[in-house]
Amino acid sequence: MLLRLAYLAVTNTFSFMRLLPMADRDKEIEILVLRHQVTVLRRQVAKPVFTPADRFLLSGLLHHLPMDKLRQLILLVRPDTLLRWHRDLLSRRHAVASAPRWPGRPRTVRSIRALVLRLAQENSTWGYRRIHGELAALGIKVAASTVWEILKEHGIAPSPQRTHTGWADFLRDQAGALLACDFFEVRTLTGARLYVFAVIEHATRRIHILGTTAHPTGQWVTQLGRNLLMDLHEADTTATFLIRDRDAKFTAVFDAVLADAAIQVVTTGIRIPRMNSIMECWIQTCRRELLDRTLIWNQRHLLHTLREFETFYNEHRPHRTLRQAAPLRPLPEPSTIPAGITRLDIRRHDRLGGVLGEYAHAA
Repeated sequence: MLLRLAYLAVTNTFSFMRLLPMADRDKEIEILVLRHQVTVLRRQVAKPVFTPADRFLLSGLLHHLPMDKLRQLILLVRPDTLLRWHRDLLSRRHAVASAPRWPGRPRTVRSIRALVLRLAQENSTWGYRRIHGELAALGIKVAASTVWEILKEHGIAPSPQRTHTGWADFLRDQAGALLACDFFEVRTLTGARLYVFAVIEHATRRIHILGTTAHPTGQWVTQLGRNLLMDLHEADTTATFLIRDRDAKFTAVFDAVLADAAIQVVTTGIRIPRMNSIMECWIQTCRRELLDRTLIWNQRHLLHTLREFETFYNEHRPHRTLRQAAPLRPLPEPSTIPAGITRLDIRRHDRLGGVLGEYAHAA
């Protein structure tokens, strides 16, 4: 626009200089000719298009004329439109003059922006909250909204924030005393059906994958219950309730084993999965981040894969409920965060051939 405006100013200056030596009679004849040409153009052009430079020049030349004089001129626009152009020009000048000198926060460090894009590129299933948690685990303090803006700026759609149900709000208040368990089904590459039994601690979100089998029985589940009690004793967990569904594989012997350890069994309602929402969410996470991206060969391969995911989930994966910490790994202290981050050397550690990725500062 500035180049166009300068061009118009120079050409009009030369046109004005050309008029100086002309006689008044010649000028009046030229004015009549130009007026007639404008009349011809108005008959042919329905709506002329003016560039911002054209508007600036016309409003600058004609705004000094009174309204009665403007109405006598033959113009391609109405006099009211010309005055509106002039008001808009003055308002833009006022807006530029009154703009703050320090417009907003400084941009995020380039290396952090590059890391956010790298995490999004290497992990297509991660949303902005998941990436924000990974940055927090690395000791990089940025807002989740900043991660959102970086992704949106580069055309990457952030994942929507999930809302919590009423049951989740209730269970959060009672999390310290709650455990939850459930079975879920996995199909192998040959179509065989395997069952996995897992237990999650509501307070810490720590997962216990107790076993897999093709033929779950009540005796097998009872033995896994005894193994769970030993794991809880080693972890010094003080849970008093276990949430389970009404599956027939949970026998009275299973409930008695837990009752001897002062753990009361709470059964969910019929077809009400929200009563066991924490466990259901973990099963979805396991499928989305692991099982849907892995071909399972047999029971041994499934157990190995789940053990790797259990270690990854408990020791590295950030959780929004835990303020982006992992169940067995707290966030780094501020004193351990590198001061004045200008260059980041972040290394990736792959699990299961790259299905799971862990990021850490280079040693």
